[in-house]
Amino acid sequence: MIVETDDKSGFCYGVVRAIRKAENELNSHEKLYSLGEIVHNSIEVKRLKKLGLQSINHDSLHEIKNKKLLIRAHGEPPSTYDTAKQNEISIIDCTCPVVLKLQEQIKNNYKKIREMNGQIVIFGKKNHAEVNGLIGQTGGNAIVAETAKDLELVDFSRPVSLFAQTTKSVDDFNTINEIIKQKMIEASKDGNIVFESHNTVCGQVSSRKPNLEKFSKNHDIVVFVSGKQSSNGKILYNACKNVNEKTYMVEDENDLNSAWFANAKSVGVCGATSTPKWLMEQVAEKILKLVF
Repeated sequence: MIVETDDKSGFCYGVVRAIRKAENELNSHEKLYSLGEIVHNSIEVKRLKKLGLQSINHDSLHEIKNKKLLIRAHGEPPSTYDTAKQNEISIIDCTCPVVLKLQEQIKNNYKKIREMNGQIVIFGKKNHAEVNGLIGQTGGNAIVAETAKDLELVDFSRPVSLFAQTTKSVDDFNTINEIIKQKMIEASKDGNIVFESHNTVCGQVSSRKPNLEKFSKNHDIVVFVSGKQSSNGKILYNACKNVNEKTYMVEDENDLNSAWFANAKSVGVCGATSTPKWLMEQVAEKILKLVF
Protein backbone atom coordinates (compact mmCIF):
# COMPACT_ATOMS: atom_id res chain seq x y z
CA MET A 1 0.00 0.00 0.00
CA ILE A 2 1.17 3.53 -0.84
CA VAL A 3 0.88 6.33 1.74
CA GLU A 4 1.39 9.83 0.32
CA THR A 5 1.63 13.06 2.29
CA ASP A 6 0.33 16.09 0.42
CA ASP A 7 3.24 18.48 -0.11
CA LYS A 8 0.85 21.43 -0.57
CA SER A 9 -0.82 20.98 2.83
CA GLY A 10 0.38 22.38 6.13
CA PHE A 11 0.98 25.76 7.69
CA CYS A 12 0.21 28.82 5.60
CA TYR A 13 2.83 31.58 5.44
CA GLY A 14 1.28 33.62 8.27
CA VAL A 15 1.37 30.71 10.70
CA VAL A 16 4.91 29.69 9.69
CA ARG A 17 6.05 33.26 10.32
CA ALA A 18 4.35 33.46 13.74
CA ILE A 19 5.79 30.15 14.94
CA ARG A 20 9.27 31.03 13.70
CA LYS A 21 9.14 34.34 15.59
CA ALA A 22 7.90 32.57 18.73
CA GLU A 23 10.69 29.98 18.55
CA ASN A 24 13.35 32.67 18.01
CA GLU A 25 12.10 34.59 21.02
CA LEU A 26 11.92 31.48 23.21
CA ASN A 27 15.50 30.60 22.30
CA SER A 28 16.68 33.77 24.04
CA HIS A 29 14.03 34.04 26.76
CA GLU A 30 12.43 31.45 29.01
CA LYS A 31 8.88 32.70 28.73
CA LEU A 32 6.63 34.38 26.22
CA TYR A 33 2.90 35.08 26.40
CA SER A 34 0.58 34.49 23.45
CA LEU A 35 -2.82 36.18 23.29
CA GLY A 36 -4.87 33.11 22.43
CA GLU A 37 -3.42 29.86 21.13
CA ILE A 38 -0.85 30.63 18.44
CA VAL A 39 -2.49 28.14 16.06
CA HIS A 40 -5.70 26.10 16.13
CA ASN A 41 -3.85 22.85 16.61
CA SER A 42 -3.57 21.45 20.14
CA ILE A 43 -0.57 19.24 19.31
CA GLU A 44 1.54 22.17 18.08
CA VAL A 45 0.36 24.32 20.99
CA LYS A 46 1.59 21.66 23.45
CA ARG A 47 4.98 21.51 21.72
CA LEU A 48 5.46 25.26 21.99
CA LYS A 49 4.19 25.30 25.58
CA LYS A 50 7.09 23.01 26.52
CA LEU A 51 9.42 25.64 25.07
CA GLY A 52 7.85 28.31 27.30
CA LEU A 53 4.98 29.79 25.28
CA GLN A 54 2.03 30.49 27.57
CA SER A 55 -1.41 31.22 26.09
CA ILE A 56 -3.56 33.81 27.86
CA ASN A 57 -7.00 35.30 27.17
CA HIS A 58 -8.05 38.94 26.99
CA ASP A 59 -9.11 39.02 30.65
CA SER A 60 -5.62 37.94 31.71
CA LEU A 61 -4.06 40.59 29.47
CA HIS A 62 -5.22 43.30 31.87
CA GLU A 63 -3.41 41.56 34.73
CA ILE A 64 0.10 41.25 33.28
CA LYS A 65 2.65 44.07 33.15
CA ASN A 66 6.17 44.53 31.81
CA LYS A 67 6.02 41.23 29.90
CA LYS A 68 6.48 40.14 26.29
CA LEU A 69 3.32 39.36 24.34
CA LEU A 70 2.97 37.68 20.96
CA ILE A 71 0.12 38.78 18.72
CA ARG A 72 -0.69 35.72 16.60
CA ALA A 73 -1.34 35.65 12.85
CA HIS A 74 -5.09 36.28 13.31
CA GLY A 75 -4.40 39.86 14.39
CA GLU A 76 -6.03 41.98 17.10
CA PRO A 77 -8.26 45.09 17.36
CA PRO A 78 -6.74 48.48 18.31
CA SER A 79 -7.99 48.10 21.90
CA THR A 80 -5.50 45.26 22.51
CA TYR A 81 -2.58 47.50 21.57
CA ASP A 82 -3.95 50.23 23.85
CA THR A 83 -4.06 47.82 26.80
CA ALA A 84 -0.54 46.60 26.07
CA LYS A 85 0.76 50.17 26.01
CA GLN A 86 -0.94 51.00 29.32
CA ASN A 87 0.58 47.91 30.97
CA GLU A 88 4.04 48.47 29.43
CA ILE A 89 3.80 45.16 27.58
CA SER A 90 6.30 44.62 24.79
CA ILE A 91 4.55 43.32 21.66
CA ILE A 92 5.93 40.85 19.15
CA ASP A 93 3.47 41.42 16.34
CA CYS A 94 2.97 38.31 14.20
CA THR A 95 -0.20 39.48 12.48
CA CYS A 96 -0.24 37.88 9.04
CA PRO A 97 0.63 40.50 6.36
CA VAL A 98 -2.54 39.50 4.47
CA VAL A 99 -4.67 40.13 7.58
CA LEU A 100 -2.81 43.37 8.32
CA LYS A 101 -3.58 44.62 4.81
CA LEU A 102 -7.24 43.67 5.25
CA GLN A 103 -7.44 45.51 8.59
CA GLU A 104 -6.11 48.67 6.94
CA GLN A 105 -8.49 48.24 4.00
CA ILE A 106 -11.52 47.97 6.28
CA LYS A 107 -10.36 50.88 8.42
CA ASN A 108 -10.02 53.18 5.40
CA ASN A 109 -13.22 51.96 3.78
CA TYR A 110 -15.18 52.51 6.98
CA LYS A 111 -14.15 56.16 7.09
CA LYS A 112 -15.46 56.60 3.56
CA ILE A 113 -18.70 54.63 3.77
CA ARG A 114 -19.92 56.04 7.09
CA GLU A 115 -20.03 59.48 5.41
CA MET A 116 -22.65 57.94 3.07
CA ASN A 117 -24.53 56.39 6.02
CA GLY A 118 -23.29 53.02 4.77
CA GLN A 119 -22.46 49.70 6.42
CA ILE A 120 -19.44 47.40 6.57
CA VAL A 121 -20.40 43.72 6.28
CA ILE A 122 -17.81 41.05 7.11
CA PHE A 123 -18.45 37.51 5.89
CA GLY A 124 -16.80 35.49 8.63
CA LYS A 125 -17.15 33.38 11.74
CA LYS A 126 -18.62 35.21 14.73
CA ASN A 127 -16.21 35.66 17.66
CA HIS A 128 -13.28 34.39 15.57
CA ALA A 129 -10.04 36.17 16.55
CA GLU A 130 -9.41 37.51 13.04
CA VAL A 131 -12.98 38.77 12.71
CA ASN A 132 -12.79 40.49 16.11
CA GLY A 133 -9.67 42.27 14.90
CA LEU A 134 -11.47 43.38 11.73
CA ILE A 135 -14.52 44.64 13.64
CA GLY A 136 -12.15 46.66 15.80
CA GLN A 137 -11.09 48.69 12.73
CA THR A 138 -14.66 50.07 12.59
CA GLY A 139 -14.96 50.83 16.28
CA GLY A 140 -17.29 47.85 16.62
CA ASN A 141 -19.66 49.09 13.91
CA ALA A 142 -19.43 46.21 11.42
CA ILE A 143 -22.05 43.55 10.72
CA VAL A 144 -20.73 39.98 10.83
CA ALA A 145 -22.53 37.55 8.52
CA GLU A 146 -21.65 33.95 9.24
CA THR A 147 -24.58 32.68 7.18
CA ALA A 148 -27.17 34.19 4.84
CA LYS A 149 -29.60 34.41 7.79
CA ASP A 150 -27.32 36.97 9.46
CA LEU A 151 -27.95 39.34 6.55
CA GLU A 152 -31.25 40.22 8.26
CA LEU A 153 -29.18 42.78 10.18
CA VAL A 154 -28.30 44.64 6.98
CA ASP A 155 -30.34 47.64 5.82
CA PHE A 156 -30.39 47.01 2.07
CA SER A 157 -31.62 50.52 1.33
CA ARG A 158 -28.26 51.92 2.48
CA PRO A 159 -24.77 51.56 0.93
CA VAL A 160 -22.88 48.35 1.74
CA SER A 161 -19.22 47.42 1.58
CA LEU A 162 -18.57 43.68 1.84
CA PHE A 163 -15.35 41.98 3.00
CA ALA A 164 -14.41 38.38 3.88
CA GLN A 165 -12.44 36.72 6.62
CA THR A 166 -9.24 35.56 4.92
CA THR A 167 -9.83 31.84 5.57
CA LYS A 168 -13.42 31.60 4.31
CA SER A 169 -14.56 29.72 1.22
CA VAL A 170 -14.57 31.76 -2.01
CA ASP A 171 -17.70 29.94 -3.19
CA ASP A 172 -19.54 30.82 0.01
CA PHE A 173 -18.36 34.43 -0.26
CA ASN A 174 -19.70 34.64 -3.81
CA THR A 175 -23.07 33.33 -2.60
CA ILE A 176 -23.30 35.99 0.12
CA ASN A 177 -22.19 38.60 -2.40
CA GLU A 178 -25.02 37.72 -4.80
CA ILE A 179 -27.66 37.67 -2.06
CA ILE A 180 -26.69 41.16 -0.86
CA LYS A 181 -26.58 42.54 -4.39
CA GLN A 182 -30.02 41.14 -5.25
CA LYS A 183 -31.63 42.34 -2.03
CA MET A 184 -30.18 45.83 -2.52
CA ILE A 185 -31.62 45.97 -6.04
CA GLU A 186 -35.01 44.88 -4.70
CA ALA A 187 -34.87 47.52 -1.94
CA SER A 188 -33.89 50.32 -4.29
CA LYS A 189 -36.53 52.53 -5.91
CA ASP A 190 -34.69 53.15 -9.17
CA GLY A 191 -32.36 50.13 -9.39
CA ASN A 192 -29.28 52.18 -8.53
CA ILE A 193 -27.31 50.81 -5.58
CA VAL A 194 -24.06 51.63 -3.82
CA PHE A 195 -22.42 48.26 -3.22
CA GLU A 196 -18.71 47.46 -3.01
CA SER A 197 -17.63 43.83 -2.86
CA HIS A 198 -14.09 42.96 -1.80
CA ASN A 199 -13.04 39.31 -2.13
CA THR A 200 -10.43 39.31 0.62
CA VAL A 201 -10.09 35.52 0.96
CA CYS A 202 -6.37 34.71 1.09
CA GLY A 203 -5.14 33.41 -2.26
CA GLN A 204 -2.89 30.85 -0.59
CA VAL A 205 -5.87 29.53 1.37
CA SER A 206 -8.33 29.56 -1.54
CA SER A 207 -5.93 27.55 -3.72
CA ARG A 208 -5.90 24.77 -1.13
CA LYS A 209 -9.43 23.60 -1.95
CA PRO A 210 -8.88 22.69 -5.64
CA ASN A 211 -5.50 21.15 -4.79
CA LEU A 212 -7.02 19.00 -2.04
CA GLU A 213 -9.93 17.94 -4.23
CA LYS A 214 -7.47 16.70 -6.86
CA PHE A 215 -5.32 15.02 -4.21
CA SER A 216 -8.34 13.28 -2.62
CA LYS A 217 -9.56 11.87 -5.93
CA ASN A 218 -6.21 10.13 -6.43
CA HIS A 219 -6.45 7.99 -3.26
CA ASP A 220 -8.70 5.22 -1.96
CA ILE A 221 -8.59 6.64 1.56
CA VAL A 222 -7.90 10.19 2.73
CA VAL A 223 -6.78 11.04 6.27
CA PHE A 224 -7.23 14.75 6.99
CA VAL A 225 -5.18 16.01 9.93
CA SER A 226 -6.55 19.06 11.73
CA GLY A 227 -7.30 20.58 15.11
CA LYS A 228 -10.98 20.48 16.05
CA GLN A 229 -11.10 24.26 16.52
CA SER A 230 -9.77 25.13 13.07
CA SER A 231 -12.36 26.89 10.87
CA ASN A 232 -10.15 26.38 7.86
CA GLY A 233 -9.79 22.71 8.78
CA LYS A 234 -13.55 22.14 8.70
CA ILE A 235 -13.85 23.80 5.29
CA LEU A 236 -10.99 21.84 3.74
CA TYR A 237 -12.04 18.55 5.32
CA ASN A 238 -15.47 18.95 3.73
CA ALA A 239 -13.82 19.71 0.38
CA CYS A 240 -12.01 16.36 0.61
CA LYS A 241 -15.10 14.52 1.86
CA ASN A 242 -17.22 15.84 -1.02
CA VAL A 243 -14.99 14.17 -3.62
CA ASN A 244 -13.96 11.13 -1.58
CA GLU A 245 -16.47 9.76 0.93
CA LYS A 246 -13.73 7.69 2.55
CA THR A 247 -12.16 10.76 4.13
CA TYR A 248 -11.48 10.73 7.87
CA MET A 249 -10.45 13.59 10.15
CA VAL A 250 -7.91 13.02 12.93
CA GLU A 251 -6.07 15.29 15.36
CA ASP A 252 -3.07 12.98 15.54
CA GLU A 253 -2.01 9.37 14.98
CA ASN A 254 -3.91 8.20 18.08
CA ASP A 255 -7.23 8.80 16.29
CA LEU A 256 -6.43 6.36 13.49
CA ASN A 257 -8.53 3.21 13.00
CA SER A 258 -6.85 0.27 11.25
CA ALA A 259 -10.22 -0.83 9.83
CA TRP A 260 -10.25 2.24 7.58
CA PHE A 261 -7.39 0.87 5.50
CA ALA A 262 -8.68 -2.64 4.76
CA ASN A 263 -8.21 -3.40 1.04
CA ALA A 264 -6.90 0.12 0.33
CA LYS A 265 -4.15 0.43 -2.25
CA SER A 266 -3.37 4.08 -1.60
CA VAL A 267 -3.85 6.50 1.30
CA GLY A 268 -3.46 10.27 1.12
CA VAL A 269 -2.55 12.27 4.21
CA CYS A 270 -3.29 15.99 4.10
CA GLY A 271 -4.26 18.80 6.46
CA ALA A 272 -5.36 22.35 7.20
CA THR A 273 -3.38 25.58 7.06
CA SER A 274 -3.00 25.19 10.85
CA THR A 275 -1.56 21.66 10.64
CA PRO A 276 2.23 21.23 10.98
CA LYS A 277 4.03 19.15 8.36
CA TRP A 278 5.74 17.06 11.04
CA LEU A 279 2.34 15.98 12.41
CA MET A 280 1.08 14.83 9.00
CA GLU A 281 4.30 12.86 8.50
CA GLN A 282 3.87 11.30 11.95
CA VAL A 283 0.33 10.20 11.00
CA ALA A 284 1.59 8.75 7.71
CA GLU A 285 4.28 6.74 9.54
CA LYS A 286 1.68 5.33 11.96
CA ILE A 287 -0.57 4.28 9.05
CA LEU A 288 2.29 2.28 7.57
CA LYS A 289 2.84 0.54 10.89
CA LEU A 290 -0.86 -0.31 11.15
CA VAL A 291 -1.04 -2.01 7.76
CA PHE A 292 2.32 -3.77 7.62
